Amino acid sequence: MFHSARAALAVIIPLAALALGGCTRDRVEQEPEGDMAESASADLLDSGGQLRARAMVTRAEDGLRVRVESLAMAPGAYGAHIHMVGHCDPPGFTSAGEHWNPQMRRHGRDNPQGQHMGDLPNLLVGADGRGSFEYFVAGAEISGREARDLLDEDGAAILVHAAPDDFRTDPSGNSGARIACGVLR
Repeated sequence: MFHSARAALAVIIPLAALALGGCTRDRVEQEPEGDMAESASADLLDSGGQLRARAMVTRAEDGLRVRVESLAMAPGAYGAHIHMVGHCDPPGFTSAGEHWNPQMRRHGRDNPQGQHMGDLPNLLVGADGRGSFEYFVAGAEISGREARDLLDEDGAAILVHAAPDDFRTDPSGNSGARIACGVLR
């Protein structure tokens, strides 16, 4: 009996290993192709190189979660947007291009023809120079192979503007000058 049990194990163990190996291979083949980034972040600097805010973008189910936090800004409301180019050349930060808008829509959540994927809420800063928001961008990815991917070949940036966004006026919500910029990495 001992000999037949040993012979059975000699057959069962290799078959089990083969079966498990097949399961593992199937699971790997079902994963998405390419490197899908889980997060990107940026330090937002003013034209003098001073840190004013930080941004973090993370993958979420069916989109991206964007968090912007001011660290040292004057009290008030500021427009904030994701821009389509990952460059922040001072003083005007125009190198960041226009708002990220892969769907070619109009600006603003209150615009009947809106909104850009790069449209974010206003950043409300208190007397202590701090404030934050968290926002969900539906249907977007950080990186991959689609037009809606945030980090394409020329990257992306997050900007804070001098005035609050009116959430309606195309192309930038009357949010004024670009006062802080950070390249997402």
